[in-house]
Amino acid sequence: MPIILRLDRMMADRKISLNDLAAKVGIANVNLSNIKTGKISAIRFSTLEAICDVLDCQPGDLLEYKREASSEAE
Repeated sequence: MPIILRLDRMMADRKISLNDLAAKVGIANVNLSNIKTGKISAIRFSTLEAICDVLDCQPGDLLEYKREASSEAE
């Protein structure tokens, strides 16, 4: 998947645990863990907004786009 989640890095930078972030954001630990490990295919803007608010960051700090290599030769 070309979208890479950097939540784990941001949490480490902010020195906040999964349990603390989940409590402050208002979502279940398991759901936040799935976001952290990239086991999701979508995220609600309201959840992204809450995470950014608690971590004092921008969505771009949490999400990265990496283009997949093309299999076609030019």
